[in-house]
Amino acid sequence: MTAVSTRAGRAVGNRTAGTVRPSHAPGSEQLRERAYAVARTVVDPELPMLTLEDLGVLRGVEVEADGAVVVSITPTYSGCPAMATMRDDLVRELAVAGIPARVAVSLSPAWSSDWISEHGRAALAEAGISAPHPVGRRVGSGPVPLTLAPTRRAVTCPRCGSANTALTSEFGPTSCKALYRCTSCLEPFEHVKEI
Repeated sequence: MTAVSTRAGRAVGNRTAGTVRPSHAPGSEQLRERAYAVARTVVDPELPMLTLEDLGVLRGVEVEADGAVVVSITPTYSGCPAMATMRDDLVRELAVAGIPARVAVSLSPAWSSDWISEHGRAALAEAGISAPHPVGRRVGSGPVPLTLAPTRRAVTCPRCGSANTALTSEFGPTSCKALYRCTSCLEPFEHVKEI
């Protein structure tokens, strides 16, 4: 686990956050709530239509016994270049709110595209990006098999809804996306890969 300054939040949606050691310091719950309220508004630098919460990388916020705020985030994949920006954005936004914090990067359990919220999936579609299919991975289910091959399931065009699509490149602007073209409406689009 790597630690860097940022702000914190608590368990996100139906995902299990990392271990949270509750503080008995006066006002710690209110501080955690305030920090989480700020952290949940920070957007992903590569998919700005999604908050870190919608993307499922915001794992939790904790207030330690000494009053320090720690925000936990999980990368979408090991070596994700956006992690430093996410960390810096969290730290900056928390500092603006008057909450000094640090960010802890948690690699276990590994992120799954299943953690993208329904709101996030709708925001991707509205932005013309195809959301990943559910993979049904349980939290803590062990190593994630990752292939570079495109999905075996039909990728639906986010513009017209057609399943008549063709892969044009296994990699898009980021490693976690592939490029497709709809053979019905002829529009190109990005697809977030299933992990």
